[in-house]
Amino acid sequence: MNAALLYPFILLAGALQAAGNSMNARLRVALVNPWLAASVSFSLIVFVFVTLFVVMPTPLPSLEQLGGMPWWAPLGGLAGAVAVFGGLAFVDKVGAGPFNGLLITANILTSLAIDHFGWLGMQANSQGLLHLLGGGLMVAGIVLIARF
Repeated sequence: MNAALLYPFILLAGALQAAGNSMNARLRVALVNPWLAASVSFSLIVFVFVTLFVVMPTPLPSLEQLGGMPWWAPLGGLAGAVAVFGGLAFVDKVGAGPFNGLLITANILTSLAIDHFGWLGMQANSQGLLHLLGGGLMVAGIVLIARF
């Protein structure tokens, strides 16, 4: 499959993530308690994925496959929870542009390091000068967005 065909979905996911941070901030204001707001937000996520799991079942892993899984593999959801809670708690304090700009810039820089060093089971893919220039431009862009 041509990876470029996935780009529209990825762009939609990014747009929804930006909107979701602002929605979660309003949820926190309405529910007052940030932990309750995070719980409500994640309960909807759990409902959607449990429903999809039941409706569209796929094979389950074997005990051997589970035993071969890296210890850190299930922590991806926790990493996502940090990002969601950050949006829920801070986007209305710093603004959607600076918050998402910082989030995306940190995401890009970390992704470049993951690709370059082959961390987290990814294939190492040496990053060239243009990749580093792109990361630098992201940093410069967020500085302009956050300061002005």
